[in-house]
Amino acid sequence: MLVKVYGAAVYGIDALAVTIEVVVENGISFCIVGLPDTAVKESHQRVQSAMKQSALDFPRRKVVVNMSPADVKKEGAAYDLPIAIGILAADEKLKNDELSKYMIMGELSLDGSVLPIKGVLPMAIKAREMGFKGMIVPQANATEAAVVNNLEVYGVDNLAQVVGFFNQTTILQPTVVNTREEFSKSVDLFDCDFSEVKGQENVKRALEVACAGGHNILLVGPPGAGKSMMAKRLPSILPPLTLQEALETTKIHSVAGKLQRGSMLMTSRPFRSPHHTISPVALVGGGTNPMPGEISLAHNGVLFLDEFPEFSRQVLEVMRQPLEDRHISISRAKYSIDYPAGFMLMASMNPCPCGYYNHPTKNCMCGPGQVQKYLNRISGPLLDRIDLQVEILPVPFEEISSAADGESSASIRERVVAARARQTARFAGEKDIYCNAQMSSRLIKKYATPDAEGLRILQDAMTRLDMSARAYDRILKVARTIADLDGCEDIKPHHLREAINYRNLDRGSWGAMG
Repeated sequence: MLVKVYGAAVYGIDALAVTIEVVVENGISFCIVGLPDTAVKESHQRVQSAMKQSALDFPRRKVVVNMSPADVKKEGAAYDLPIAIGILAADEKLKNDELSKYMIMGELSLDGSVLPIKGVLPMAIKAREMGFKGMIVPQANATEAAVVNNLEVYGVDNLAQVVGFFNQTTILQPTVVNTREEFSKSVDLFDCDFSEVKGQENVKRALEVACAGGHNILLVGPPGAGKSMMAKRLPSILPPLTLQEALETTKIHSVAGKLQRGSMLMTSRPFRSPHHTISPVALVGGGTNPMPGEISLAHNGVLFLDEFPEFSRQVLEVMRQPLEDRHISISRAKYSIDYPAGFMLMASMNPCPCGYYNHPTKNCMCGPGQVQKYLNRISGPLLDRIDLQVEILPVPFEEISSAADGESSASIRERVVAARARQTARFAGEKDIYCNAQMSSRLIKKYATPDAEGLRILQDAMTRLDMSARAYDRILKVARTIADLDGCEDIKPHHLREAINYRNLDRGSWGAMG
């Protein structure tokens, strides 16, 4: 008897429907075809043991399992449950009247329990697209799948429950999630707040400007100045995730297996902080079984690279294209996949190998030329993509010991959200432009052209401070954001002066004494 059961395969961050055809006929053999990997082929042993522990008999006849489409590789143990259900239905131990209405996915343990799997959210979205009535998934993944509206989601703990459900001897209750209500409850919850940061008002202001315009930022300062502390608080002042952004971000983390059990939509922007020993593949994604990398896991959030010059040159250079295009295309002999990579880069570094160049109280021990050599570990094209380069100095004891709290993240965020709203209205007619950091030369000319006094200030600064030519556009983009924070349509001279102050590393004098 031929039976069809429906599942899904994850490709990139989306899912493809997979039809699992099972035939049980005369003979004694077991065969899986349709480009299965080793984990799928090994399902025979798991399915057989799970059936035995669930008081079900594995057919002592010829079993053929075909997984269609045959030209898409099937990976992982998530096909155990649909294969088991298909075998039981083909052996007439399970009613197959309702099978075509459900997508089924889950890994089986040897005792018959159903284990959690990756990529359930994109699978549930695909199930709704294809018009399935419902989806049967592991209990640990039920909340994640239930985020998708107009789809009945049943979480199961073991194989026997699924068999009883289709034989109408077990009643399962669908998992129901009020997505918008649950999302709105958690969207403003953060563990860290900027009110805990003492002093550093100029750096806080730079971070506010960076978040308001979506600008990449680099903090340069000695150890213990507070670079990492402020980086961890950056998501608390970014605009809240929209429901669409949350769905897209959750899909990526679901595919990568990074969601916690029982979780639904991500409600805060991701903050990823990989170690400087990371490999290029781990950063951009790919691998034998392709997975999203750190830049994709940071999509719609922050990628924090601490000790920036300590990352290998190859790792840093692979970020250049994603920083510009906001997505990464990975092409290999066996596959070609696109992952989103619309992240805000925040990097931090010591000013020199010893860490104390320009320190107010400690002497730098580096020899001649070492400061510039240390900075040269970061290539010009990559530095060109970082709009704000800010020097940070240690906080004086008087400020550290002060009992007064700093400005809260909520207050800063209000200004950031207002500035982003102005940019959204400004770029409403532009494709794939959402904030000032993404402006092209055409848009800079249209929206960020200074007046005659502003041009004089800019020319004077670039000549006096010996700034590189690449600083010109960056200063105008940042000045546009500062004007948005002030609620001004035109860029004023003081906006330009502030923007110029955020280009420390472009000054010809930087590192000249090292």
